[in-house]
Amino acid sequence: QVQLVESGGGLVQPGGSLRLSCAASGFTLDYYAIGWFRQAPGKEREGVSCISSSDGSTYYADSVKGRFTTSRDNAKNTVYLQMNSLKPEDTAVYYCAATGSSCGYEYDYWGQGTQVTVSS
Repeated sequence: QVQLVESGGGLVQPGGSLRLSCAASGFTLDYYAIGWFRQAPGKEREGVSCISSSDGSTYYADSVKGRFTTSRDNAKNTVYLQMNSLKPEDTAVYYCAATGSSCGYEYDYWGQGTQVTVSS
């Protein structure tokens, strides 16, 4: 069964950090570009970052550039999103998704999401 499972969300104070994980089962992440998305209440889903399958190139939304870092550990079949200097506006449900094409193309598989809440 093909599955992506996010974990690592939670409640954190402004300025804090969280690391999200996206673990794959039923397929190998090596050949997929992995995107991170988020959706806040009442807002459209937003692309946060993407890491390519070929050379590990990374791409970030302007809103998170310099604060978020995505990486992959193919041996663990897992991709990570390290989030530092978190702000209240980062509060959202975060999703990972996999595409057999390149970053920015249609995604084939989606996780169920993990809640991130940034609040004092």
